[in-house]
Amino acid sequence: MTDTFILAAIGAPFGLKGAVRVKSLSGETAHIKQLDNVTLRINNDEKTFKIENCAVSDDPGTLLIKFSGIDSPEEAKKLGGSFIVAPRSQAAPLEKDEFYIEDLKGLRVLCANTEIGSITDILEGGGGDLAEIKLVSGEKRLVPFRKEFFGDISIAGGFIVLLEGWILEQ
Repeated sequence: MTDTFILAAIGAPFGLKGAVRVKSLSGETAHIKQLDNVTLRINNDEKTFKIENCAVSDDPGTLLIKFSGIDSPEEAKKLGGSFIVAPRSQAAPLEKDEFYIEDLKGLRVLCANTEIGSITDILEGGGGDLAEIKLVSGEKRLVPFRKEFFGDISIAGGFIVLLEGWILEQ
């Protein structure tokens, strides 16, 4: 299981005092607003920043955050493209039948009690999320990540059940 999650992406500067737009990757913002300090992953480096001010944006899932020590749009621009990373305990809380994508990656895919591959990623598609499955043959297939196609999901057991094998046919 993954212990560190990317909570949000830092975007463009906002205003003249060094604030930045912060887009929550889960769409939830309450867990981010509660933080006093955050770790930013800037390229491959990580640095901790104190949150001086946090406000909700008009854009859903977006916050406007001012970090201590970042006092101009020019300084804020340097943070663009970085990510807020945090331990699992600070990630967005899950509702029933919700999963962290990182926990789904690597699950064995079973169909009719036979292992047919593994989940390599969950991708955003126009009509909803898609599970990317790497078949035992090495080929990859995309399957809508919906309850009509997937049954039991056991993170602890390391498997997910594909209900409809025909969906893999091309």
